[in-house]
Amino acid sequence: MTAQDNTETVRYDDDIVRKFVLATVLWGLVGMLVGVIIALQLAHWPLNFGIPWLTFGRLRPLHTNAVIFAFAGNTIFAGIYYSHQRLMKARMFSDLLSKIHFWGWQLIIVSAAITLPLGITVSKEYAELEWPIDIAITLIWVVFAINFFGTLVKRRERHIYVAVWFYMATIITVAMLHIVNSLALPVSPWKSYSVFAGVQDGLVQWWYGHNAVAFFLTTPFLGLMYYFMPKAAERPVYSYRLSIIHFWSLVFIYIWSGPHHLLYTSLPEWAQTVGVVFSVALIAPSWGGMINGLLTLRGAWDKLRTDPVLKFFVVGVTFYGMSTFEGPMMSIKAINGLTHFTDYVIGHVHGGALGWNGFLAFGMIYYLMPKLWGVPVYSKRLMMTHFWTATIGIVLYITSMWTAGITQGLMWRAFTEDGLLKYPEFIETVVRLIPFYWVRVLGGVLYLLGMILMVYNVVQTVKASKAQGVDLSDPSFQVRPLSADPEDYHHSPNPWHRKLEGRPVTFALFVFLAVIIGGPVTYIPLVAVRSNIPTIASVKPYTPLELEGRDIYVREGCYTCHSQMVRPFRDEVVRYGEYSKAGEFVYDRPFQFGSKRTGPDLHRVGGKYNNFWHYRHMLDPRSTTPDSIMPSYSWLYDDDLDTSLTKKKIKAFKTMGAPYSEEEVNEANALLDAQAKKVTDQLVEEGVQAPPGLQKKEIIALIAYLQRLGTDIKVAAK
Repeated sequence: MTAQDNTETVRYDDDIVRKFVLATVLWGLVGMLVGVIIALQLAHWPLNFGIPWLTFGRLRPLHTNAVIFAFAGNTIFAGIYYSHQRLMKARMFSDLLSKIHFWGWQLIIVSAAITLPLGITVSKEYAELEWPIDIAITLIWVVFAINFFGTLVKRRERHIYVAVWFYMATIITVAMLHIVNSLALPVSPWKSYSVFAGVQDGLVQWWYGHNAVAFFLTTPFLGLMYYFMPKAAERPVYSYRLSIIHFWSLVFIYIWSGPHHLLYTSLPEWAQTVGVVFSVALIAPSWGGMINGLLTLRGAWDKLRTDPVLKFFVVGVTFYGMSTFEGPMMSIKAINGLTHFTDYVIGHVHGGALGWNGFLAFGMIYYLMPKLWGVPVYSKRLMMTHFWTATIGIVLYITSMWTAGITQGLMWRAFTEDGLLKYPEFIETVVRLIPFYWVRVLGGVLYLLGMILMVYNVVQTVKASKAQGVDLSDPSFQVRPLSADPEDYHHSPNPWHRKLEGRPVTFALFVFLAVIIGGPVTYIPLVAVRSNIPTIASVKPYTPLELEGRDIYVREGCYTCHSQMVRPFRDEVVRYGEYSKAGEFVYDRPFQFGSKRTGPDLHRVGGKYNNFWHYRHMLDPRSTTPDSIMPSYSWLYDDDLDTSLTKKKIKAFKTMGAPYSEEEVNEANALLDAQAKKVTDQLVEEGVQAPPGLQKKEIIALIAYLQRLGTDIKVAAK
């Protein structure tokens, strides 16, 4: 520091940014590759290869976790570590915490990449990882929060720029969401059960699931948009006032919208209505943010025509606007009834994840490359090629899924003039969709090709930097401490907000209050008050064998293709049976309502077919359902059922309220053996040539579980 100008030297830590950028590119390639593989498996079932850890059911959660937490997550951290230091005019609070954050997050991703294909999962959408990994996520998130807020404390810029508001909302809200939704009772190092059950679990999960999209895939990326888009365009943000409205309305409204994922289910009507109202209201702040982003480019149109970075940003923000219009529309009941459980939802999700998040990530990385490695990006032509292949790819992807989804919904609902289902067999819909699945594969391959081009471009840029011996030591800047005088805030058009921005603790408290209101108001009446879930006297907890079969169902990812929720629609009642009641799920931990029907709903499958049918179906689905795209599960016939945890599992359920007697807990394994023998004897009576030891195989437990589904309530014959 000098006496004349009262400045001091600040060195930014760009090494940590480089690490997160390279991790983003690596995991992006992995995530997109797995996405293409599972798209191929739906178009051509033999590509499941007959190997347990390579089936669609196990790879699909790996794909979602890789894209969301590995690709998008590392994008967020790269952008925040770069922009936060410069906005605060301070180095990150702790270099050690930065390193712990980076390596800890990568280890979490690796653990997910190992456990999910092995079938170690709790089956909750975007929260599939088991409890030890959940604890690790919590610890690493705390490290990130300390590093972030510690930098805020030591900042040399009093004014907190709009991007930082969104970063703060992300850190606070994701912590709250993750902790509540991950509450579980462990029974072993790699097995646990949710403390919530049935409809309660579904509501908490989609409070988390929707807001994981909101506060992990939206708010941090909006922060990145507010920082990097003006930088790339060399233009100021269009409207500071609109930024304020955008931020506060978005973080308050978003948290209420989760129940729109459970429309027409057994969730109470009042909760569904809350989700619909706030979801529709989301259009206003979301489009306000999109307009603020796009109008920032006013005066930069010439640059837009030639700069691929801006092209990525513009398409990304456009997809943000499209997705945030489409989502509220899909929460309107009339539209939701047609699109939910269909491929339309898949198109919508990928429009957000690959269109909004992906394109913003690509633009940000290309913008950062010259700044982080000190040389121009290796090839501008490859950047442009990447832009067009990714754009064409995502358009093919989402339009094919939109078309497939509408086709599904209309075929499921179709009746003949005589009042009969026009397409009574579910497989008729599946066959009709195969051409759309191939178009999706083409779109996915093009998007993956763009990712490969980016990897090559990044690698060549890094090589050029090394070849030229560029000095990558941390950049230094001369800054003045707390450069904004709080007394000058009255000159601002929004002095009250400028003052708030100068008080980060108060600001964070207001953010917390904005997001904490919606969640508890929505789920506490349902979760905390048991009487709000009507019980059904005939509904009993699962037997030990059925519970083990349910765990196999979860392990194999059957929930990724099958729902267990018959909605009160004429076509669904005719096709599947009596619509589902909330009281039927009180012992379901976790719930299995499902998100997508690649296969038929299974909530009333119990007793619909005999044991022999299920035995043949799991071994060779095409023997019972010609043209089925379901893979064979041959290992269930070879592997013995592991009953070492059966007693602990029953005891855990009893601890959480299931009415098991002490005798049932102590005799759990004997009860399991007795029921397994009964199922095996029935199979022999029905014509199965039972191989030695069939009674102890996993397939017996799965059959017992499937035959139990939906049989607890008795429906009078019509």
